[in-house]
Amino acid sequence: MLVLEWKRYFEQQKCISYGVNSHNKENIKELLNFLLARVRELKRTNDFNYTAVIMLIGIPNVGKSALANSLHQIGRISAAEKGKLKHAIVSPNPGETKDISSLKIGSHPNVYVLDTPGVLPPKILNTEVYSKLALTGSIRDCLVGERGIAQYFLALLNSSDEYKKWAKLSMNVNDRTFLDLEAEGLSSCELDKKQKRQYPTDHTQDFIVHDVRRTLFETISFFDGNVQVGEDLSRLIETQFTSLREVFQVPVELGEEAQNKVAAKLLNLFRTGRLGHYTLDSLPWHT
Repeated sequence: MLVLEWKRYFEQQKCISYGVNSHNKENIKELLNFLLARVRELKRTNDFNYTAVIMLIGIPNVGKSALANSLHQIGRISAAEKGKLKHAIVSPNPGETKDISSLKIGSHPNVYVLDTPGVLPPKILNTEVYSKLALTGSIRDCLVGERGIAQYFLALLNSSDEYKKWAKLSMNVNDRTFLDLEAEGLSSCELDKKQKRQYPTDHTQDFIVHDVRRTLFETISFFDGNVQVGEDLSRLIETQFTSLREVFQVPVELGEEAQNKVAAKLLNLFRTGRLGHYTLDSLPWHT
């Protein structure tokens, strides 16, 4: 719903707005057809031998390279062109794209998309903006510190209603095991075999993500303080770090490094969408 509101806002500003998922082929086909139609409108003649270039510009780590690769792959397939596909470098870390890459996405007329390195202003004086950029991975974690970024995410989560979606996960272990068995049609013997294939150190596994969501829900729901008060919020976040250390099975003997490992795992789950979807910026008031 919020995506539609942002789309409507940009349209009010007389900007062309198009929502796209780089990993959805049908979505990419729709965007590609949209772009090719706009290119053809630029030159209203029967001459299809000209070349058009589209440049992708944006802050680091927002998916420009992934989008360029998808447009290139679908465009080449649609045009039935032969030859080796090119690939722009895709990485979860900002700053991997260091040069401009040209990838062909259409023929008759020829259309190329330029994948470019991410750009940021030389100075970011607004602390909140800087924190949001760090949380989304547009700034290298080492420049801010993973623990500080994870604390910022927890502050956002604790002040939102997103965690309420996980209310059904809050029940005792025996109830959860029974429901899992019932839902999957497994016997207790089969469940034992399944659990043997689980690796407690891999935080991306579904059963660990399940426990992370449940833990976050319960720590917020049963908190007796006021998350709008700075000291109370800090106390809640420390409690959550302690609880998540147990969920992620990070040894307490690691001391300060244990907190950093918990932060890294939590940030990974947030950035891959395993902890819900968040819009960090609000719509301008005048809309």
